[in-house]
Amino acid sequence: MQELNLPPFEYKVTQSGVNSLIWDVLRRKNVVLTPEEWVRQHVVHYLINHLGYPKGLLSLERGHRYNQRQKRTDLCALGPAGQPLLLVECKAPSVPITAAVAQQAAVYNQTIGAPLLLLTNGLQHFCWRVNFEKRTNERLNEVPPYPGQ
Repeated sequence: MQELNLPPFEYKVTQSGVNSLIWDVLRRKNVVLTPEEWVRQHVVHYLINHLGYPKGLLSLERGHRYNQRQKRTDLCALGPAGQPLLLVECKAPSVPITAAVAQQAAVYNQTIGAPLLLLTNGLQHFCWRVNFEKRTNERLNEVPPYPGQ
């Protein structure tokens, strides 16, 4: 798999027929190792091991409804009181982070209400602090550590 612009982590890859599988620490099972999954696993380990996000407060591929449509977010980190804190949208390294990708994540976040939004393809990362009351966002240079860390 491609080297990413995220810290390396110890991972376990196995083979099942033609598919490579990677152990997912959140779902506690092997999942098909796609380029997007490779990015997602790096982000999960980065949040847990480097920024202090509790593993138990990270939710992968959480379903939500938007305009009567069922949507899925890649990763949602919850705050200490269980409220959405950080919404993460992961793309494969070959997928550029464009305005359309940012718009998709912003639309998802309208129903989730996370004050932090992270878009990444593993090579480029864009993080914003969202103020829903003022309808503004502030570009951040890095993902904030978990509150209290």
